[in-house]
Amino acid sequence: QAQVVESGGGLVQEGGSLRLSCHAPRMITSVFNPKTINWYRQAPGKQRELVASITSGRATTYADAVKGRFTISRDNSRKKAYLEMSSLKPDDTAIYYCNLNDRVTDYWGQGTQVTVSS
Repeated sequence: QAQVVESGGGLVQEGGSLRLSCHAPRMITSVFNPKTINWYRQAPGKQRELVASITSGRATTYADAVKGRFTISRDNSRKKAYLEMSSLKPDDTAIYYCNLNDRVTDYWGQGTQVTVSS
């Protein structure tokens, strides 16, 4: 069962923008409020890294490499979270994963590929 599904990845030129979406279609809307929603990325030859987080209280954190360029948000009524990315660089090329933590369980998506061409 796919608890988390990412979408919105693709090929973009350096300096371009993308918006990634994270959807939890099987979760119950009335109780959807994960403690933390995270976006991770995995680039070839590198460890998976945390790029952005947003808590149930809407506090956000960002990796230094993406500060000022990426914005994380969430919409509990739609059971969705987003990662808006701008001024994209080739170093942003990676598979991006959405992770939801609800206190009891971590849920992971399958990832969506972002490729930034120079």
